Amino acid sequence: MKKLFILSLLCMGTAVAAQNNNYQQHHHHHAEDSTDVFFRHLNLNEVTVTGVTGDTKLKHATAPVSIVTPQMLKATASTNVIDAISRQPGISQLTTGGSISKPIIRGLGYNSVVVMSEGVRQEGQQWGDEHGVEVAGNSVHSVEILKGPASLMYGSDAMAGVVILHAQPTLANGERRAHVGSEYQTNNGLFGYNLSIAGNEKGFVWDARFSQKLAHAYKNKYDGYVPGSQFRENAGRLMLGFNKEWGHSRLTWTAYHLTPGIVEGERDPQTGDLVCSSSSPTSYGKSLPFQEVKHYKLVWDNAVNISTGYLKAIVGYQQNRRQEYEESMDDYGIFLKLHTLTYDLRYISHEFNGWKLSTGIGGMYQKSENKGEEFLIPDSRLFDFGIYATATKNLGDRWTLNGGVRYDHRHLHGDELVEDGDVRFTDFSRHFNGLTGSVGVVCNINDHFNLRLNVARGFRTPNMSELASNGVHEGSVRYELGSQHLKAEYSLQADLGLDFTSRYVSAQLALFANRIDNYIFSHRVATVIDPDYLTYAYTQGDARLLGFEAGIDFHPVHSLHFSNTFSYVDAQLLHADADTKYLPFTPAPRWSSELKWELFHHSHTTIHHQHAAHHSHRSLFNNLYIAAGLDYCLRQSHIYRADDTETETPAYALFSLSAGSDVMIGGKKIAELYVTADNLLNEAYQNHLSRLKYADENPATGRRGVYNMGRNVTFKLVIPINL
Repeated sequence: MKKLFILSLLCMGTAVAAQNNNYQQHHHHHAEDSTDVFFRHLNLNEVTVTGVTGDTKLKHATAPVSIVTPQMLKATASTNVIDAISRQPGISQLTTGGSISKPIIRGLGYNSVVVMSEGVRQEGQQWGDEHGVEVAGNSVHSVEILKGPASLMYGSDAMAGVVILHAQPTLANGERRAHVGSEYQTNNGLFGYNLSIAGNEKGFVWDARFSQKLAHAYKNKYDGYVPGSQFRENAGRLMLGFNKEWGHSRLTWTAYHLTPGIVEGERDPQTGDLVCSSSSPTSYGKSLPFQEVKHYKLVWDNAVNISTGYLKAIVGYQQNRRQEYEESMDDYGIFLKLHTLTYDLRYISHEFNGWKLSTGIGGMYQKSENKGEEFLIPDSRLFDFGIYATATKNLGDRWTLNGGVRYDHRHLHGDELVEDGDVRFTDFSRHFNGLTGSVGVVCNINDHFNLRLNVARGFRTPNMSELASNGVHEGSVRYELGSQHLKAEYSLQADLGLDFTSRYVSAQLALFANRIDNYIFSHRVATVIDPDYLTYAYTQGDARLLGFEAGIDFHPVHSLHFSNTFSYVDAQLLHADADTKYLPFTPAPRWSSELKWELFHHSHTTIHHQHAAHHSHRSLFNNLYIAAGLDYCLRQSHIYRADDTETETPAYALFSLSAGSDVMIGGKKIAELYVTADNLLNEAYQNHLSRLKYADENPATGRRGVYNMGRNVTFKLVIPINL
């Protein structure tokens, strides 16, 4: 294993999690202003996370957790919500152009990562290479990322971790707020706007949102404009409910429509230019081929306060519709329709004698249908349930112990399909049972040091694509074959972490070792089923992943921050030949550095509070900052070489500049303004996890694939409205 030594880990920045999963927050708790939170140094006592075993202070969490605050999201330039969080240590994204991103946690993705939105699992055919997360970024208030097996709380598929997308918390009684936001990106002409209005009138709460994004093809200095990378996105959200002394009951409806183009990478044999099927690469209209993705969700979220704790019940229904248009604007080839019903009932106790207990039961029912003329997976049904219990014990102010156990059962059934007299899919059923758990300890050594240790067992059943695929997967440009004999994956992961905080330095180091039995992956086989496509089949073997995230934030004075982070993962298939030794799509080692200067901001000390308030009244800008950043991805030579599955990716460096501020008039904030210049030097590069890296070779230059976006300047404007 290559040894890499860098500074120890990031200041998770300045973080407060304002989560709508947190019942205590909604029960007469007013959320802190995000602009104030953004400039505060890391203080683990102030951060509450909800994705582990109920509501837990970050300093007591045994498993590694990253928090992306509301202000961090607003100050980040991105094309989708996964793109916005992919800068976090240990987090990457598998991309297909600008509109489709899949989260990768410590080298694992697809069905190994659970995404939670509106309190339920986001289910939308996530097994596909080109299937992103159907959640609008403007509806996300903050993000909580659990790194490592989280099957204890979330069941099958949470083997790599969980990405929890939190909506805006409900407002305090008597409050009403609205805002209008807009953004523009220079590279792909992205124009977006969003509107929202929320309030709380004597416990009756509401939140209504609408957003739209339009983008034409992006460009870089090698490919020029990239046809097929254009997209449009429309999204809406409506929440109605009650916050009362007894608890809360809220009903939320969301709709998400995405129309992404498909980048084929086809080139002119003479010039090497990318072939454009539309009249202009800067057109915002649809051009063949493209997809239509529609996702609808209805969630009923309830919590009831009882003397010893509270009961929480969430029921959700989702419908995902995915159509692919190849030859005609009116006729689709593949049309997948997925229905998902999820349920979750849990009890979380108040703390008593240092103990905190939780127990619950949850699961889902799914029905997948083929409505098109082309087939990749069969019509299928899935039913599962899981039951779990956890316990946390605080031993004074220094030690925190927690652990738990969970049992899961999952049943899958695939239907038979006979096509032109040939059996395309056979009728089959599979049953899986999983027993998982975790145990961890945190030692708050003193006011500056925290030591964490956690061991967890994860569990993932094979999905329908891995079990029964038999067809051309246009998104992967290959013929795929599943295997009905695949076993469930099991992982055993150990995490060791050290946190350090002081007046001038904040640092973290997180080490992990993960052993996965029956790891499922696809490989090329010699069988030719369709002469126009290579054939890949799913198989499995044992794997191990080792790595760390490390970083440090120097703030010699209150207004200056110099942060450095480094992420590394080594993922290998055990007992494999040299060409198949490394797992495919493993992120390259990445170093990120940022120098930030906060020019004007509110002080958070009593001594300076009055001076800061007076200063804000006479200043046009408040919470003003400027920052310079560097993202350096090292060469990735640990690749799955067999059959040209992967190629090495050279190192590259991306520079950025950013600035942001509240605009003040008469001491009142009238707007927030952010400007970010990414890839400032217009570097031509290919991210190792970009699927466009394997498109056709340019006959004029010999370069293979399509390159990532060039220089891009983003302008964001947010106008708050107090009603």
